[in-house]
Amino acid sequence: MFVDYAEIEIAAGDGGRGAVSFHREKYAPKGGPDGGDGGRGGDVILRASANLSTLMDFRYKKKYKAQHGQAGGKNNRFGSDGQSIYIELPVGTVITDLELMEKIADLTTDGQEVLIAKGGKGGRGNPHFASSTNQTPRHAEPGHPGWHRRISLELRSIADVGLVGFPNAGKSTLLSRVSAAHPKIADYPFTTKVPNLGIIHLPDYQSFVMADIPGLIEGAHQGKGMGIQFLRHIQRTRILVYLLDITSENPARDLETLKGEMKAFDPELVNKPSLVVFNKIDLVQERPVKIPGFKKGDIFCISAATGENVSNLLVALTGKLFAK
Repeated sequence: MFVDYAEIEIAAGDGGRGAVSFHREKYAPKGGPDGGDGGRGGDVILRASANLSTLMDFRYKKKYKAQHGQAGGKNNRFGSDGQSIYIELPVGTVITDLELMEKIADLTTDGQEVLIAKGGKGGRGNPHFASSTNQTPRHAEPGHPGWHRRISLELRSIADVGLVGFPNAGKSTLLSRVSAAHPKIADYPFTTKVPNLGIIHLPDYQSFVMADIPGLIEGAHQGKGMGIQFLRHIQRTRILVYLLDITSENPARDLETLKGEMKAFDPELVNKPSLVVFNKIDLVQERPVKIPGFKKGDIFCISAATGENVSNLLVALTGKLFAK
């Protein structure tokens, strides 16, 4: 199951309390204070892993807690530090503090680590409180509490090119045509229910990542259809490809609707570099293809099914991505 959003609670370990103790030996029955300091509480650390692609595990486990520090002991023995815990997340996860509503971190590279909750310091033992007027202090510090946080985890796919379009526009077919990705393809709406990524290999050892975003419909930013929860995956892309069905009755309105949904979700999305691509020209007899409301130089017409003009599209994308 693909899950791209979760909310969890995390707690670092509390510090151990300091000890109250006095040195006692046969010939030194009234030795000085020798209580050890408490150990430090464990931290909570987030780590990005390229081996993960979903936040599914966090639907079932909601609370994570590091180990507390141990209390200090006699003979100036310090308590052991609590063990830290590492929480692995997919690359592309954005972490937000739900109480402050502030973004804490953005895990964009494999192996990246972020200290999300710091363990509490251990309390000081009674030797720290000895003075010339009080040589036998009978108190010590309690451990300091560790950080507690409620955070949200939001997975956003990392891709260079994002395919955006209505259901059945042919996004999955195009991705499977130009990459080794094998998304599910069928002739009914909402075949794609998760973002699919494919790597396009180019000459001279260049490559880029293309994302097939589940289809949008009018009203998606308000929760209609299945596209709303995946609009966030478009935010990281460098270039958008608006993939439209050439057999549509009103292609100009289709493009306007797509841009309107994205603008309602995030106004910056429509400012990204983009290409307008019409698919399924294998279903059209007329050549050259003419589309009302669009100039020939502003669009690409392809057939993802047969491969017609797909190479020209890749050349244009390469030029935009690797332009100096």
